[in-house]
Amino acid sequence: MFSFFKKKRTEEDIHQPLPVVTDIHSHILPGIDDGAPDVESSLVLIQGMMNLGIRKFIATPHVIGDLYRNTPQTINTALEETKAACKKAGLAVEISAAAEYMIDDYFLELLRNKSPLLTLHSNIILTEFSYSTPPGNVEAITAGIIAQGYKPILAHPERYHFYHHNPDIYHHLKEMGFHLQVNLLSLTGYYGKSVRKAALFIIQKNLASLVGTDLHHKYHLAAFNDPKNRAVLHELLGNRQFNNLEALAAGSPV
Repeated sequence: MFSFFKKKRTEEDIHQPLPVVTDIHSHILPGIDDGAPDVESSLVLIQGMMNLGIRKFIATPHVIGDLYRNTPQTINTALEETKAACKKAGLAVEISAAAEYMIDDYFLELLRNKSPLLTLHSNIILTEFSYSTPPGNVEAITAGIIAQGYKPILAHPERYHFYHHNPDIYHHLKEMGFHLQVNLLSLTGYYGKSVRKAALFIIQKNLASLVGTDLHHKYHLAAFNDPKNRAVLHELLGNRQFNNLEALAAGSPV
């Protein structure tokens, strides 16, 4: 078991930034999912994360068939509103947008119709499962995604409680073709002990290619501002390199 808090925190610990500068998973675009409700909230979240060292955001609004049927148009409209607000506020930050696709019937319809999907970079798409149950025939679905030329990232696999009894499933997900993305706050215990245990397993077994904030609201921001949490993240992640989308798209080791 790790012991992160035995040593006294130094001034450097308190002011250290997050261990990544590019956030590839967030919900900072205004009014289109369960993230920032308006552009003023977007600016608060963006400024707050910039204060912690984030310099580039790839916003990933939800696309969920029965809840958030976001399209390239709705997402790009919100993106342009956010970029204009950042410019007006004098925030020197790089923001682009992709999407976080729930693997549901609507997503499968988009695949069947060969609808263009919003990617993080090149052919890399961010996907997620329902928290209640994994999709049926996940192997066939993954093969179908890959057959269309996409490289799927599975968001926060550590948060799917139905996998906690069998951590070897994370190896299997990698073998199927998923790249795994761990939420930073999962490693701090923010989502509970079992989620933290799963996140630690994924990181310690070098199964994660990416990490993300999954930033939705001020409570997430407050958790990132807690120096104890940042100390945990630096202790765990050290000098590991994450979020190299160029290498991932090229098929290079990450």
